[in-house]
Amino acid sequence: MESSSLIALSAQLMEGAGVAAMVLGAVLAVVLLAVRRGLPPSEAYRRFRLNLGRAILLGLEFLVAADIIRTVSEAPTLRSVLVLGLIVLIRTFLSFTLTVELEGHWPWQSREPATEGGHGAHLPPPTPPRAPREPYSQERSVPH
Repeated sequence: MESSSLIALSAQLMEGAGVAAMVLGAVLAVVLLAVRRGLPPSEAYRRFRLNLGRAILLGLEFLVAADIIRTVSEAPTLRSVLVLGLIVLIRTFLSFTLTVELEGHWPWQSREPATEGGHGAHLPPPTPPRAPREPYSQERSVPH
């Protein structure tokens, strides 16, 4: 087998792995959603989104690798390099925004330790209870 056909085959395998990762990850996320029926709906939805997002991120990584292999294996032209750059830019942006969505913070922000309730850093800190307000009374006088 020629090296060019091996490289083309490896690019196809990487693409297949990317698609498989997304499809199998989506199926697994749905199965986990169906199995965890005892969770509150908001928590079940949050976990489903996390699992699905992770599958999409993994699939995008494989697809970017396949594009790089395919571009490197051919005689590089300005057009092919620009197309690769655009594809990598779009997929990197998607990966970045999905990561921010899943983790709940920007990559350059430090992650806070988990709270006592077992929630991660993506939740805001609990607000302290307010002191009760005094009822308005007409006995108060305002200095003139």
